[in-house]
Amino acid sequence: MTAIPRSALILGLAGLIPFLWGATNVLFPATVGWGGQFMPPMFMGTYLSLTYGVVILSFMSGVLWGFATKAKGAQAGVGYALSVIPALWGLFMVNGAPGDAAVNLFAGFAGLLMLDYGFARQGLAPPWWMKLRVLLTAVVLACLAVPILMG
Repeated sequence: MTAIPRSALILGLAGLIPFLWGATNVLFPATVGWGGQFMPPMFMGTYLSLTYGVVILSFMSGVLWGFATKAKGAQAGVGYALSVIPALWGLFMVNGAPGDAAVNLFAGFAGLLMLDYGFARQGLAPPWWMKLRVLLTAVVLACLAVPILMG
């Protein structure tokens, strides 16, 4: 299996920081007070995880769209249609009560991983893609489980 390029791995792991910080705030509420000295409330707790999660689902829709550009004919059309699902899921499903929104976001990231797998199986993603996506998604799902289970 091909190794994950260093820059993709480092940037992917750095992209986990908001999820990790949001989960930390839920698990250890004192970190909200500490962090509040430096950051506004929108960068704390479940609010941060939900907002950032929707941003990342939208970002990943763009990545999948890019993969679809490698396809031809009907395969490309299906790829384009599937690529918009994560962004639309975030827009329409991640709202309401924080606990419900976190459950829907969790489902969105689980579904995204399935889409990643589908694109990879078709040869549209780089050979290292699933190794990176499984790693990142596992951490995201663990972080989103915190407000779901603690709420």
